[in-house]
Parts: sequence; structure tokens; C-alpha cells
Amino acid sequence: MLVGAVTILVVTVSVFLAYNANRGLPFVPTYDISARLPNASNLIRGDEVRAGGFRIGVIDSIKPATQLIHGRTVPVAVINMKLDQTVKPLPIDSRVLVRSRSAIGLKYLEVTVGKSRQGYRSGASIPLANAALPVEVDDLLNTFDDRTRVAEKVVLSGYGDALAGRGPDINVALQSLNPFFHFLKPVMKNLGDPRTRLREFFKNLGETSAQLAPVARVQAELFVKMADTFAAFNRCPGCLQQTIEKNPPTLDTAIASLRVQRPFLVDFTDLSRRLMPVANVLPVALPRINAALAAGTKVLPQTVVLDQNTERVFRALDDLVNEPTTDLALAELRDTLSVLKPTINYAAPYQTVCDYTTMFTTGLGQHQSEGVAAGTGERVLLKSDNMVQDNRFNSVGTDRPPDVPTDQDPRTRTVNGQALEIFHGGPYYPAIDAQGNADCQNGQFGYMVGPFGTSRYKPHKSLPGDDAANTQWSRMFAGGSHGSSADNSPGLAGTTFTGVANLRDVP
Repeated sequence: MLVGAVTILVVTVSVFLAYNANRGLPFVPTYDISARLPNASNLIRGDEVRAGGFRIGVIDSIKPATQLIHGRTVPVAVINMKLDQTVKPLPIDSRVLVRSRSAIGLKYLEVTVGKSRQGYRSGASIPLANAALPVEVDDLLNTFDDRTRVAEKVVLSGYGDALAGRGPDINVALQSLNPFFHFLKPVMKNLGDPRTRLREFFKNLGETSAQLAPVARVQAELFVKMADTFAAFNRCPGCLQQTIEKNPPTLDTAIASLRVQRPFLVDFTDLSRRLMPVANVLPVALPRINAALAAGTKVLPQTVVLDQNTERVFRALDDLVNEPTTDLALAELRDTLSVLKPTINYAAPYQTVCDYTTMFTTGLGQHQSEGVAAGTGERVLLKSDNMVQDNRFNSVGTDRPPDVPTDQDPRTRTVNGQALEIFHGGPYYPAIDAQGNADCQNGQFGYMVGPFGTSRYKPHKSLPGDDAANTQWSRMFAGGSHGSSADNSPGLAGTTFTGVANLRDVP
């Protein structure tokens, strides 16, 4: 019984150890680390971990997790591994990859051991950046979909038809390859030299192809026209031979010339790059430029007379400059302007802002155009609006300004159907205020309701009559309350019709 019990115990332990051999033996110390993979790729617990083709451990567990990558949360797989102590510590630049173990879907985790002197401690995790996504057999087979299989069938059929009955031709081609490869060797040696910069050639070739793709149709038309050109060359082989004979000296001249032209070409390249924005605008601007050129073509012949007259002007200016009295006149003019400068500074705003000279001279011609026996005289027209008011404007012996009583509206008050007159004076109106704003009061408004008053609008003055209390209205038809006189009315009267808003706006 004792022997049987011992035998059963040994067998049980052996079976247990054999069953758990892929998951690690008990009582054997392990080097436990984890790894993050983009995809578990059908790995299961107990699959092997290999390095250099040798088993270095097993997968203990697989758990799903998430990780933030470029602002996005993506799912990943966390692989917990039990490795042998012989690989401890695993360098931190080691990489992991899921590989296929058989065609039926068995997998294992391959560890490519790095060369770093730093290693992972027990419990550490290999980051996702050190893992790669394998190419699955299913992914490879899925590339052969229905369309691909049909296309492969067409390709193989085409190759079969192309090579059928071509055995002798293939033999001749293989025989010709021997001298071809003999001469190909120095060519490939030159191409393989780093100084040829063959990588840049293919890069630039790709960029050139990208630039030519939009104009492929134009290129096709170009090749058709080039075929016609080459056909013309073929009609005169002797002419083409003479042209080729002249190419070597032409190229020698070009070699010597282009070396000198290189700085110019560099500057021209920079200029062309700067002109690109202008060239982009040309399709829109060309119609206007064409219109301008069309108009200029008509005007240009007329500029001949203008140029001739301009020549006469400059000759006259030259004579003026050479005249001895010119310097004296300019000196006297300088003195004259210095004397007139205060007057000009005072009077300038009245013209530049209010345009009073134009206003005065506009009516001056009519004012001096009354026809008389010996020519013309001053024309004065004055409308006499009433004959009932004392001290009106057309009275000869007035003793006070015309006015209406305080309690009467001067705009509507009439006596015997005749409007009454009111005095508003301002002989020294301004042109601008202290800030240069236009205040052209002269002729800009009609009569205002007065008086201004001395308490609010200083230094304006009211001109009351001799009966401010309106005690003698029935006798004198006046009260002295609406008449006013002020050289500067409150506020800004603004500009005249042709004036400007401020002195600083004067050209």
C-alpha cells in the first residue's frame, strides 16, 4: 500500500507539472514584467515568449486597457509575462512583436533584446512605442479579394499569351544579356556613387511628375507635335548632321558662359519667386492692363505736342533762371512774403476752409454790371418790406436798430400785413475755431431768435432798444428784445458748399 501510494503521488505530481509546464514551474523564481501591445493578435495565456528563437518565458495573463494617443483614447492589450531570470534585466530599448508559430493560428511573443545599459525592473511595463503590429496571415489572404483575383487571372493570361512560342527569342535575349551586364557594371558603379545623389534624382523626378500630371493632355499634344518635328528632321539628315557637328563648340561656349551667368541665374530665380504673387494676379489684372494699353495707344501720339510744349516751357524756365534780375526778384519776393505772412496766416482759413473769395467774386460780376450811358455801374437792389415800422433798414434817420417787442414772435409778427424787421449783426465772423474746425458763419444761416445774453454766451452782447420793458410799443413799434449782434455765434456753423471740415484737411 505504501509503494502504491508513493507511486500515485509521483504520477500525480508529474501530471501536474506536465500540465503546468507551459505556465511556469512552481517554486522557480521568475522575472515578471508586462508589455503594452496595439493588439493581442490571438495570443492566449500560456503562449511562449521567445528571444533569438529560444524560449525565455511564458505569457501569464492578458488584459484589455485603454491609452491616450494624440488626444484620442484607443484600446490596447496588456500582456503580463513570466520570464527566466537569465534575461534579467531586459534592456529598456527592447522591442516586442507577436509572431505566428504555425499555420493553424498558434502565436508567440518575440522579444528583440536591445543594447541599452539600462534595464526594466521586475513589475515594469514595456511601453506601447516599443511594440509593433504584426501582419496576420488573414490580412495577407484578404488582399486577394474578388477584384484582385480577376486582375491576377488577366495578368497571368497576358503573360502566358506573350511568352507562348517565344522560346528562341528568350534564348537570344539571355545571350544578349552577357555583354549588356558587362557594360552595365561601370554604369551602376557610377550610379551607386554617393556623389551622384541618385536619391535626390528620384525625389525630384517624383516632384516633376506631380507637376506634369495636371498638364498630361497638353504633354500628349506636345509629343504629337514633336513627332511632326522629328519627321521634318528626318527629311534632311545632312542638315541634322551639320547641326550636331556645331554642337561641341556651342557647348564649350555654353560651359564658359553659364559659369559666369550662375550669379545672374541665382538672382533671377529669387526674382521669379518674388514675382509669383504678381503672376497669380495677372489673369485678373490683364483685362484692365489691356484696356489701359488700348487707351494709351490712342493718347500716345498726342503726347508729341505735349512734349514739344513742355520743351518750350523748360527752355523758358532756363532763360528765366539765367536772367540776372531773377535772383533779385526772388529776394524781393521773399521779403514781400515775410511782410505778408501774418496777413496770409490770418486770411488763409477764410479762403482755404470757407472759400469766401469765391463767394465774394461769384456775385461781384453781377453787382458791377448795371448798364449806364458810359458803360456799367454798381447794381444795388434793396427790397423795402414795410412802411409802418420806425427805424427800419431803409430809413434815413434811424436812431436805433430795428426790433420787435419781447412777447412777439419775430418770425411771424406783422403789422397791417407787413413783416417787421429785426437787426442781427456780425461783421467779423470767424472761419475756424481754436481747433481748426470749420465755423463759416458768414451767410450760413438766417436770423436767429435773440438776444444771446451776456451770462451764457460771453463775450456776445445784446443790443436792447430804448424801451426794453415794452411800454411804448403802440408808439414806436419796437421793444429792443430780439435784436442782437455777435461776431461768433454759439456752436459750429460748419463748412461752405466747397469748403473742408478742418484746417488740417486743406491740401
